[in-house]
Amino acid sequence: MILSRSLPAALLAAATLAACSRPEPPPEPVRAVRTLVVTAGSAGGVQEFAAEVQARTESQLAFRVGGKLVRRQAEVGRHVASGELLAQLDPEDLRLAQSAALATVRSAQVNAEMADADFKRFRELYEQGFISAAELDRRETTLKAARAQFEQARAQAGVQTNQAAYSDLHAPAAGVVTAVLAEPGAVLAAGTPVLRLAHDGARDVSFAVPEDEVGRLRAMQGQPGAVRVRLWGRTDTAPATVREVAAAADPVTRTFAVKADVGRAEMQLGQTATVIVEQPRVEGVTKLPLAAVVREQGRSSVWVLDRTTMTVQPRAIEVAGSDGDDLVVVGGLAPGTVVVVAGVHVLKPGQKVRLYQDPAR
Repeated sequence: MILSRSLPAALLAAATLAACSRPEPPPEPVRAVRTLVVTAGSAGGVQEFAAEVQARTESQLAFRVGGKLVRRQAEVGRHVASGELLAQLDPEDLRLAQSAALATVRSAQVNAEMADADFKRFRELYEQGFISAAELDRRETTLKAARAQFEQARAQAGVQTNQAAYSDLHAPAAGVVTAVLAEPGAVLAAGTPVLRLAHDGARDVSFAVPEDEVGRLRAMQGQPGAVRVRLWGRTDTAPATVREVAAAADPVTRTFAVKADVGRAEMQLGQTATVIVEQPRVEGVTKLPLAAVVREQGRSSVWVLDRTTMTVQPRAIEVAGSDGDDLVVVGGLAPGTVVVVAGVHVLKPGQKVRLYQDPAR
């Protein structure tokens, strides 16, 4: 009788323990992956950099004197001839200064002529014994000072004449106006830029390269046709010569400016272009699709498949660059290694996988 009463209690306790125990986790799914057998090959290809067509020589034009800008004949995009009048300052003050300088010259000339006449009279008196040698020396000194003042006044008048001519701004060479930096009515100091002029002649393409490419571009410097240029929307290319590589990096972008000479090729200023730089071909390297490489904490790795156990393990690799849409691997993989190229972001070390092409999927 006692046993019959204790049996339901034992069954209840067993049911309670069964309900409190954790269920077993579901088995890890077998992932389907695509693979690639590593083979040794070669890598080369090209690198492309965005560029802009610029004039070889571009000048900021300014007046050599200050004044009020009263007229500007040049507009952006206009082609101007060498010596053509581009802008004018109010010349009134400059003309008045020129007139004052010329008046000073006439005054100094009169003084010099008077001193010369006095010296001649005093020399005659000295020869007759009426004055001393010291008095004659003083008169000669006065004559020399008057002549020097006359020469000084003439030089200053020449400066003022030149200054009056500086109220007109002329084109130093034939070219295209690329920017207008001042409008009529503005009062300008000497040297304030008014226009920017791109000179006719040879053209450059300007582009920027990262630090690891500077050495290669410097080695190409001066070699005719070392790089090629393709204008936006075009398929044909033109040869170019690397003419200049910056000695220091840009403080903001940390890239180095490069200029390549395209000579007198038919290119418009400001056009967008692509500079094509061929990379040297390297043998004995491995190329993998970009999707096969995992980048974590600054290190690159791939998942390697063990065909015997059909499990995967991560392996660190060394990437040297890119070749088209593939990454060039120079360390960490041997030919014949099977690498996962699709489905890499859901894998764990030692995980079971199956091939995507497996008929049992």
